[in-house]
Amino acid sequence: MQTPTDPRVTWDLPAPGAMPRTADLEPLVTRVLAPNPGPMTLDGTNTYVVGAPGSGRAVLVDPGPDDPAHLAAVEAALAARDARCVGVLVTHHHGDHAEAALPWGARFGARVAAADPRVAGPGGRVLEPGERLDLAGTVIGVVPTPGHCADHLSFRLESGAVLAGDHVLGRGTSVVTHPEGDVLAYLESLRRVHDLGPSALYCGHGPELTEDPGAVLDYYRAHRAMREQQLLEALAPGPRTVDELVATVYADVPRAVWPAAAHSTRATLAKLLAEGRVEGDLDAAVRRA
Repeated sequence: MQTPTDPRVTWDLPAPGAMPRTADLEPLVTRVLAPNPGPMTLDGTNTYVVGAPGSGRAVLVDPGPDDPAHLAAVEAALAARDARCVGVLVTHHHGDHAEAALPWGARFGARVAAADPRVAGPGGRVLEPGERLDLAGTVIGVVPTPGHCADHLSFRLESGAVLAGDHVLGRGTSVVTHPEGDVLAYLESLRRVHDLGPSALYCGHGPELTEDPGAVLDYYRAHRAMREQQLLEALAPGPRTVDELVATVYADVPRAVWPAAAHSTRATLAKLLAEGRVEGDLDAAVRRA
């Protein structure tokens, strides 16, 4: 089995830990990096300030952790754009993206919008797939991208860039959480974003991907196919538990990410169980059918 090549290995991307706190990515977008680095968040959560230059307005996408230093950096980015916050959009409910949504929405007097009503909160807006949001002097398209988790959305900008949340990361690959994640849905979401022909992918974690976003999406799909084949090969000698499969398939990655790998492994096995290619119990052991 041939391991797919990650096209980003030849790109001039900032080294881990070297991303600037604030960066203007294009006229519509400023990225502000939250101070919550870690094995799963990489350099930290990327918060995006989006709005037409000169409009005096902006929306925040994925405010991230409710951290005073991060809030100060976001407010400085708004001030640099001479803009006030008129909306808060959230890609999905995970705390490293959504924690600050309601308190910051209240601070700015801005409505929160998300697919999950619990994230949008009282008086918030529950977003529907395919909506076009006329906000901050620009139009933002709502793209359903379930898979990482069920309520995941991406946002397409008029420039052609896609704010991808945790659907695609600037480094490595995204986790399909289990049981809330779904590999089949994730693969379909990868195809959906690929079909948009994004000019750039602005990720929830890690650097922006501008050189060849389509190649990264192709790699993500190939990587999922490889992991699926690795699991089937690891099951060839006989039944295995999820932990045993993770230790075999992810032997070359740091143990710190094995818990996340276990989520993706369970999600992939759930797909294989549904297809009748493996059988057994995810909480005990599975074997090839």
